[in-house]
Amino acid sequence: MRILHTVEFYYPSVGGAQEVVKQISEGLVRRGHDVTVATARLPNRSAATINGVHIEEFSISGNAVRGFRGEVDRYQEFLRGGSFDIMMNYAAQQWATDLVFPILAELPYRKVLAPCGFSALHIPEYASYFSKMPAVMRQYDHLVFHSYSYRDIEFARNHGLLHCTIIPNGASQEEFSSTSTTFRKRYDIPEDVPMLLTIGDHTGLKGHALVIEAFRRARIRRAALVIIGKTSDRGCLVDCKYRAAKTRVASLGRKRVLLLKPPRREVVEAYHAADLFVFGSAVECSPIVLFEATASKVPFITTACGNAEEIVNWTNGGIVIPTVRRSDGYVEASSRSMAYAIEYLLNDPQERARLGEAGYRSWFQRFTWEKIVVQYEQLYQMLKDQ
Repeated sequence: MRILHTVEFYYPSVGGAQEVVKQISEGLVRRGHDVTVATARLPNRSAATINGVHIEEFSISGNAVRGFRGEVDRYQEFLRGGSFDIMMNYAAQQWATDLVFPILAELPYRKVLAPCGFSALHIPEYASYFSKMPAVMRQYDHLVFHSYSYRDIEFARNHGLLHCTIIPNGASQEEFSSTSTTFRKRYDIPEDVPMLLTIGDHTGLKGHALVIEAFRRARIRRAALVIIGKTSDRGCLVDCKYRAAKTRVASLGRKRVLLLKPPRREVVEAYHAADLFVFGSAVECSPIVLFEATASKVPFITTACGNAEEIVNWTNGGIVIPTVRRSDGYVEASSRSMAYAIEYLLNDPQERARLGEAGYRSWFQRFTWEKIVVQYEQLYQMLKDQ
């Protein structure tokens, strides 16, 4: 099949949407398909083909609400002129999908939309955007959701849109088969010191403040908390540095918070080195980091962000702390609840081992990207044959 995936950013950019589209695209190439990704131009992307995936770059930014800037006409002409069998638009509310909506009827190939959560569904500025969304979604041949219960699929059900498939996210079997143990030595974390890990960019929405405060409150002695994420212009890095210093002083140096931005290889090593994965995010669709924790046999503690509760039910690899769902679509939880969960699991190595093993078994059986790619392939083939 000739397949087109569109996504706002793609490798070497790093993030949840980037990882999903990268894994699906490269997996389909390995299975013999011709895959193109249409995405934003990046100055550090040095090749037009990466691991067999063809990259079509466009200098565009914005979305249908904020407005578009850049090569809008060129992108739409590319879509009109493409000789693809299948196109999948990944994630709404960004230019690579929103610019498809006005020309859907003009595109001769099969069309799939993966909304990826509708994070702005409850934001007033997007009311008009979502009032038009049911009609737009009906023009797609199929819809893909990552959850049976999150807001995007509930939106579809509420509008009688039933032409959909649930395909979960996952983690790479090839990538997580590495079990390097050099991470602790590299960052001077002794083997007998509990290591907690959280991963998410410093956007202010990934729950770093919640996790650091819970770590500070938790009645544990020596421990290290590793936070991995890129910085953001309007993010929380400065606040994280302040909280990290406060935690170290309050614990008389027994608790360390490390703020890191290592290469991907070290991120995987960090998972394998961790005793607990702790996730305090306020908004997600289907957090890949929880699947990556299960792939590493690391039990996780999480807020009920995105479909985290569903992932717990699917994998039995972690626990969800009490969480409040706000009217604006974000979630929040107390640092005290997370601290209790940290204390509970760090004080019960048998329960940690049980959760880690259960999560790993579930991931290996159902949630490797290698298995998930086959689900996309089967869906695309079905649509092509219709």
